[in-house]
Amino acid sequence: MKVTWNGVYPAVTTNFHEDESLDLVTLKKNIDQQITAGVDGIIVCGSLGESGVLNIAEKQQVLGSALEAAQGRVPVIICLAESTTRTAKEFAQESQKTGADGFMLLPPMRYASDERETLTYLHKVADSTDLPIMLYNNPLAYKTLITIDMFKELAQNPKFESVKESTGDIRYMTDMINELGDRFKILSGVDNLALESLMMGADGWVAGLVCAFPAETVAIYRLAQEGRYKEAVEIYRWFYPLLHLDVSEKLVQNIKLAEAMTGMGTEHVREPRLKLSGEERERVIKIIETGLANRPELPSLLSEVL
Repeated sequence: MKVTWNGVYPAVTTNFHEDESLDLVTLKKNIDQQITAGVDGIIVCGSLGESGVLNIAEKQQVLGSALEAAQGRVPVIICLAESTTRTAKEFAQESQKTGADGFMLLPPMRYASDERETLTYLHKVADSTDLPIMLYNNPLAYKTLITIDMFKELAQNPKFESVKESTGDIRYMTDMINELGDRFKILSGVDNLALESLMMGADGWVAGLVCAFPAETVAIYRLAQEGRYKEAVEIYRWFYPLLHLDVSEKLVQNIKLAEAMTGMGTEHVREPRLKLSGEERERVIKIIETGLANRPELPSLLSEVL
């Protein structure tokens, strides 16, 4: 299925049973609920999907289940976050065979590559597959910054179609647009900067809290696209304490707790992660309970669509 790189693309969690085995039934239910709410694509096996604790075979299982759940309604993207070029190329080719519609590609994991190494890696991985790619620029989490000059070089390769912009600096997106025009579709990758990014020209939103609150996430995006910023801001301000949960080292546990409390998933994580406990857990529960108690009524036009 063709990927447009416009709209809301949930970075879905990977569901587990209590014994840490894959819970593909819950995964598919969550994806179906999100598609029903109006999301425009699905991304599996990213940071929120606990990619680092999944083996290659499990990632292909998750991808296959996501494709079954999507049933061709929206494209399914898989995150490609590997440590060696050889492994990344093999993973890309295997994922294409499984049926992925595209990739979200990170620079090499664990080793902080320099500019030459980063560019070489990205090009070699891209050239190993026929599928379109969204580059994931997240130097805060993964230490490697894809600079504007590097994007200019990457722009020569047509496989690179979009960028997940997660530098945390809203100014960076404007610099990209000023230097590169519309060469890349740009999707905000930071939940609590998403509306600001959409107002400044982002084409979409790779979202986290959408896993528990899909209708509200889609509503904010659609209102922004229609220029109905006052209504979008009202929902966004309600959502903001929840969106902060995505910008945390415990984002997986935070969002899985939100999924459990909204009936869209479970809390089970794979060690070394552990479920939230003590004061930390109570703090997050209070944020989610407050959000649920004050959940806004969505604009009638959008509610009919959703």
